[in-house]
Amino acid sequence: MVSTIKHRYTLDEYRAIEEKAEGRSEYRDGEIVPIPGGTLKHSRIGGNIFAFLKFLLRDTQFEPINSDLRLWIPEYRRGVYPDVMVFDGEPQLNEERLDEVLNPTVIVEVLSHTTADYDQQHKFRMYRSIPSFSEYLLVEQDEPFVERYTKQTQGWLLSDFKGLEASISLELVGVELPMAEIYRGVVFECS
Repeated sequence: MVSTIKHRYTLDEYRAIEEKAEGRSEYRDGEIVPIPGGTLKHSRIGGNIFAFLKFLLRDTQFEPINSDLRLWIPEYRRGVYPDVMVFDGEPQLNEERLDEVLNPTVIVEVLSHTTADYDQQHKFRMYRSIPSFSEYLLVEQDEPFVERYTKQTQGWLLSDFKGLEASISLELVGVELPMAEIYRGVVFECS
């Protein structure tokens, strides 16, 4: 029997590799895991959400950030790239690094076939360890459907939104996010 020895990377090694890398990777407590490239639908949906929130929140204390910025989750020693994050006030930098933040209030993940389970289960569990985190949107690519989780006193409340006529109330930031804006320019295939 042949055993494979996996190289475990320190956080500093990962950061040095990530700064020079052409593609992005997540840090998972010693492992470096490449993030697969997105689809046209994924890019449109993530871009639509970011652009709409950027416009709506421009004169408030809330700031949306796109997927270029890494979120560090200290409890799990993970560095991940959510599709969109919204911050209440100034983003808190991790160890004064300009490429890692700690305190999003809202996180949006556009689901893909390869990452849906990870985003819905594992990432959500890790995100819940972030004290400032209060709303989570899971956005489907292949149909106009969004799951919104909102932090409540007794746990997390799930609300579903289906169809282009629906609108999602982001309670903490005080804006409505129409499904038609999320899916602007997205063509759905009929089955």
